[in-house]
Amino acid sequence: ETMFQVMRQSRQALSWQETEEILRRGTSGVLALAGAEGYPYAVPLSYVYTQGILYFHCAKVGHKLESIRRCEKASFCVVDRDEIKPEAYTTYYRSAIAFGRVRILESEEEKRHAIEQLSPKYHPMDTPAHRKAVIDREYAPLCMLAFTVEHMTGKQAIELTKA
Repeated sequence: ETMFQVMRQSRQALSWQETEEILRRGTSGVLALAGAEGYPYAVPLSYVYTQGILYFHCAKVGHKLESIRRCEKASFCVVDRDEIKPEAYTTYYRSAIAFGRVRILESEEEKRHAIEQLSPKYHPMDTPAHRKAVIDREYAPLCMLAFTVEHMTGKQAIELTKA
């Protein structure tokens, strides 16, 4: 008996490597947390995935941080493909869901490492000097989150498994 559910449509399941590739490729996803009063709280975020960790940035106050302090367990979903095929009444989709625990990074060293992982993803052609200047300028109010992946699943439309 596993803590995480086994996928019903196993023929549509992606390998760990294919699922990781979706996380590397994606530019945004939805972080799901245990919100206030038992309501799930799902919030779209930009991110970077590297070496089993998802990094996010956020404000230093808000519902997201309150939720993480209440419960560190979370999931993060990335949609890699969503192509409607009207003639077949179907969608060619591919997505990944990561499960794990989120930490609010407290140490300056960890925070700096996290933002240095995240920033090149969104402006890869920037010069290191300019990137450092932007990080330095925006750094004071910055809060960084690290999501350690414990489990992940990837799934795609049955039509894509035949391709």
